[in-house]
Amino acid sequence: MIRVGIIGSAGYTGGELLRVLIYHPEVEIVFANSASNAGNKLYEVHNDLFGDTELTFSSDFYSAVDVLFLCVGHGDARKFLDANPIDASVKIIDLSQDYRLRANTAYQGQQFVYGLPELNREAIKTAQYIANPGCFATNIQLALLPLASKGLLPDQIHVNATTGSTGAGQKPGATTHFSWRNNNLSAYKSFEHQHLQEISESLDQLQVGFLPVSEGSLLERAAAKINFVPQRGDFARGIFSAIYVDTDLSEEQAYTLYESYYAAHPFTHVSLKNIDLKQVVNTNKSIIHLEKHGNKLLILNATDNLLKGASGQAVQNMNLMFGLDERTGLNLKSVGF
Repeated sequence: MIRVGIIGSAGYTGGELLRVLIYHPEVEIVFANSASNAGNKLYEVHNDLFGDTELTFSSDFYSAVDVLFLCVGHGDARKFLDANPIDASVKIIDLSQDYRLRANTAYQGQQFVYGLPELNREAIKTAQYIANPGCFATNIQLALLPLASKGLLPDQIHVNATTGSTGAGQKPGATTHFSWRNNNLSAYKSFEHQHLQEISESLDQLQVGFLPVSEGSLLERAAAKINFVPQRGDFARGIFSAIYVDTDLSEEQAYTLYESYYAAHPFTHVSLKNIDLKQVVNTNKSIIHLEKHGNKLLILNATDNLLKGASGQAVQNMNLMFGLDERTGLNLKSVGF
């Protein structure tokens, strides 16, 4: 059994991780850390786990695990690892953004590998440390990787993507309060969302030279290529993106390219029919649909932000790191109605 420890297990990503791992056939949860909930049953915070487990939250941290998941806020993962050196034998999967960018991957003489299996599957298999991708980043990259793999990304990419309220985390805020979010829609961080940086680095990994060489920060250079308008939706979970690019590919050629690229990847699917968000909610799937309109290729992608966009993908990475079928524990059913 893979012995698992979780830091920050009371939040949304920690809760999703627990839901998957409790029924994972190869996992033993050694501890679920939450200082503010120490001694409470998991189901006292994650109510849907009532009847599934009698585990309690712990304020302690035990290093005697095989893999440590960091489900903490951005900036807190690096602080935790600085304050609590981890034995070199322990694998680490960080769900924050602290180690995602190339300039920030170093830890204990090794490098964090960017954990997008559809991009880095072979590197993930041999990695000691994984930087789990962001939710928007996962969705948008999966929509664009096949084009990048053939050097077909144009100079300008247009992205409109809407996320559910859980993407903002568990702590209530002005834009997550039900009375504000319900029956509402708004844009935020237009053209300057932080996920642009990791998206651009991944695309540049496949299409060398995609990032402009001009001066400026990585975010500025990414924004110069990817016109990204994120939106807040009035639903709890999921990301739906509508992306378009100029291309000479026909619709048939585009489908051939996407189906070929994802043929060996069990969680990313290409649909000939139009898609909707409920097809992926509560699953580790990402479903892509393509349409050609004149010289523009429309790429639609639907992803669950808490599973394929966070905790599900983290388990997928763990499976690869320990030599398991990457689908283990992740055969989840979507909600049709």
